[in-house]
Amino acid sequence: MADKKAVSQAAAKPEEAKTEKKAKKADNGKKKVPFTTKVKNFFNRIVKYFRDTKSELKKVVWPSKQDVKTNTITVVVVVAIAAVVLVLLDLAFGGIIHLLIGA
Repeated sequence: MADKKAVSQAAAKPEEAKTEKKAKKADNGKKKVPFTTKVKNFFNRIVKYFRDTKSELKKVVWPSKQDVKTNTITVVVVVAIAAVVLVLLDLAFGGIIHLLIGA
């Protein structure tokens, strides 16, 4: 009786070894992570992102209203000057082309 059990166990071991090898090949050494854990990790990363964003926004030095007004006026003046220069250049080059073509 004991010999029959030993023989049947010995015969079962190679099959188990083959099954384990297939499982190892499929896993490539990686653990199987449950879906619920993946979902929890996903939402934890989203929460962490917003916490980090909030903490970074606390470090920002926001400009005062006077700074914003000054910078806005500076930008508008520079754009107006650039527009005038481009119009004058367009008129000058247009006049030169008109004289060369003689139309």
